[in-house]
Amino acid sequence: MKVVAFSGSPRARGNTRTLIDEVLRGVASAGADCEVVDVASADIRPCRACQSCSTNGICVQDDDMRSIYPKIAEADVLVLGTPVYFWGPSAQMKAFIDRWYALVNGDDGNRLKGKKAIIVTAYGDDDPTTPEHVIGMFRTAFHYTGIDLVGVLGVTASAPGDAARNAQAMREAFELGKGLGN
Repeated sequence: MKVVAFSGSPRARGNTRTLIDEVLRGVASAGADCEVVDVASADIRPCRACQSCSTNGICVQDDDMRSIYPKIAEADVLVLGTPVYFWGPSAQMKAFIDRWYALVNGDDGNRLKGKKAIIVTAYGDDDPTTPEHVIGMFRTAFHYTGIDLVGVLGVTASAPGDAARNAQAMREAFELGKGLGN
């Protein structure tokens, strides 16, 4: 099984990445192949709505998505991690998701259908409803693309290191990843 995680946090070593890494540690313990792509530091331009990909399934923009598309297509499971910013995903994660349009169009058809996904969010307050809009956006996108949502982890983690200090959250992240191997 191939698992690829995509981190949408501009904080390279922040709480979102800590949670993603723990999910992947669980994945690795179950024997799966895994890697992380830092979409927040990648050159991913916003979708231009030019519709070019609707005919051939290839985005005309020459940016880092060219090297990321094959990773998405080859993955069995996608782990998508983003901090919650104003009740939505980071701008970097949103641009990344918008560019998936090229993967559901063209001669090859929908290259996302049948994949599984996990959502990981970190947010800076104690209200457990804070990530609802992010999770709802992903659920709707997954429904549209035929991706099966198999896990969600939302963690209150604002200050640097909050996620790592939260033993329960780290256990849940590890078990979520480990469960993919079962």
